Amino acid sequence: MDKDTVGQVLAELKALEEPKILAVNARHGDDHAVNLTKLRGLAKRLKKQPDLARELWATGDSAARLVAILVTRPKEYSATEYDEMLRDARTPKVRDWLLNYLIKKSPHAEELRLRWFEDSDVEVAAAYWDLTAERVVKKPEGLDLDTLLDLIESEMGEAAERLQWTMNTCLAQIGIHHPDFRVRAVEIGERLEILKDYPTPPNCTSPYAPIWINEIVSRQEAKA
Repeated sequence: MDKDTVGQVLAELKALEEPKILAVNARHGDDHAVNLTKLRGLAKRLKKQPDLARELWATGDSAARLVAILVTRPKEYSATEYDEMLRDARTPKVRDWLLNYLIKKSPHAEELRLRWFEDSDVEVAAAYWDLTAERVVKKPEGLDLDTLLDLIESEMGEAAERLQWTMNTCLAQIGIHHPDFRVRAVEIGERLEILKDYPTPPNCTSPYAPIWINEIVSRQEAKA
């Protein structure tokens, strides 16, 4: 079987581009023009090719980087490489996939979480809170939840919008998964009112922490 090349993959991605997709993505800060279902189909055909993934990432093209994330493995990169990749990711979708598909599943997740605490780059600092929220849910042992709530209470109100989102997620996850801290989490959310007026479509859960916490807890109790 012939080896796939960067040029071939870029040509396939170019052929899949749709102006309407680009227009929609641009409203969210993204610059790729390929339908993600089709992009996933291309990645599925390529299967795992870590060397190709590195070359695709190096192009700087967002669609190519999304494919790269799908055709590599979390253990292929060092903590330093992941740090560099996150800082260079540029667009929300690439950052999101890099964090969720690779970094969170890598052996370096905790090292990077600690490294990124209060980083001067807002996107990198936001990744700290994203990884911390993940630990709150899946591996809370060793986390000082009181201190996390102190930080959220003192900093979230004046934080950059991107940081507010991830800190708010951490706040909600503490309230949902840790009953002893639920009342305080709800009180912090009510006092700061972050995302209180965020427009929420019907049948979707509001990102406003007090509503989010109470709704998910109610669902869990109904299933019990």
